Order: sequence, then structure tokens, then C-alpha cells
Amino acid sequence: MEAEEKKEELERNSIKEKARLRLREFDVRDRFSHLPLARAAVLLPLMLRAGKLYLLLTVRSMQLRRSPGEVCFPGGKSDATDKDEIDTALREAKEEVGLQLEKVEVICRLVPGIDKMNYLVTPVVAFIEDTFQPTPNPDEVSNVFVMPLEYFVEPLNYQTVPYKTSSGYHGRMHSFTYDDPEHKMSFRIWGLTAHFAVFLALVIFRRRPTFEVDYDLDNLISSSENYFMNLYASVYERKKSNI
Repeated sequence: MEAEEKKEELERNSIKEKARLRLREFDVRDRFSHLPLARAAVLLPLMLRAGKLYLLLTVRSMQLRRSPGEVCFPGGKSDATDKDEIDTALREAKEEVGLQLEKVEVICRLVPGIDKMNYLVTPVVAFIEDTFQPTPNPDEVSNVFVMPLEYFVEPLNYQTVPYKTSSGYHGRMHSFTYDDPEHKMSFRIWGLTAHFAVFLALVIFRRRPTFEVDYDLDNLISSSENYFMNLYASVYERKKSNI
């Protein structure tokens, strides 16, 4: 029994270490923090269950003015007291789902995105304990669930929606429907949340998804940064034209 437990522990550590190494290759640190956009950050909380990586997501409270009832990662706008995007993501995760900072292992910051309010949103990737029991803040969160990270490269229910931003930028929006066996509910993950989840899965699994993506998978680092800078340029040009 003890030998079996040791073997399981070694396998767990191996999966997590491989993920850490791959993620650190993509760590942008504060490379995009200087851009002149309002800032926000989200936490992408990874956990290991039964030898598989899972992502924790939340459902926004119906009381919220912005995007009520939508699936998202814990996160929000930067405060003046936040030292950086990591501080923002951790503070918001504590407020929204009761995640204690000492229970979090921050790995990296990935290439940011720009939301519909033109906030620069930085995804912060971290490992959390697989035994974590969320305590949702009902003012902000109506539900919390976990789903396999692998679903974001090999989904059972997927749609793609072409879109055009107000600044004229053309892109592809991912939309996943996940039937959660724990809650016996279906959740729709789309927009920027799906964008971040897909990129995280591409980085960790390094395999071609069953759907089209806007990256050169053989040059994922440079193509993801180019994708973001093209999006940023279209947003910034529109901001300048409105001044």
C-alpha cells in the first residue's frame, strides 16, 4: 500500500513539474504592463485530480451588472494597493471563492487579452490544492465548478463564432459547453475565459486541438504575442481616433 501511494505521489509530482516547466517558458512577467490601458487580472487555478489536470471556474452572480450568470475565472480590476497583476488575481480569488494565499503556488503570467471594456486582462496561472473547498461570495459568485483542462483541446461540445470588435478587428471566439457530472448541470465557457483556457491547454499539452485556433502551433510563443499585439494595435488606434 505504501509503495502504491509513493508511486502515485511521484506521478503527481511529475505531471505538475512538466506543467511548471512548460508554463515558465511562456511567462511574460510584466512585459505588457506598461501598455496604456486600464488593468485587470484573472487567476487560472489548476489542480490535480486522479492523475489529470483540472481548472477551477466560477459563475458570476445574477446580481452583477456586467455579464451576470457567465462563466469566468476568479479576478477583477486592479486596485491602487496591488503591487502587480499577481496581487490583483490573488486578492480577487480570495474575495470571490475564499482561496487562501498560502495555499496557492503561482507559476506564471501568460500573454494578456483585452476585454470588451478595453481592459488589459492578465491571466495568472497557479496550482491550488486538489482538496480546496470554495466558499463563494454570493454577491459576486453563484457557482464554482472544476473541469478537465484537456476539454479545451478535445471538447465534446464546441462551437466557433467569428466576431468583429468595435475597433474593426476580426477574430474567432471559442464556445464550449461542458456537462458537469458533479453539479449535473451544463456550463457554457466562451469569450475571453475560453480564450485563456485554450491557450493554457495548448501550452501544457503541446498538441493540436480538434478545432481551429488563431496561432501557429509550431511557434506558439511568438504567434500568441503577435496575435495580442495586433489586437492591441486595433484597440489603441480606435482609442486615439476617439480622442
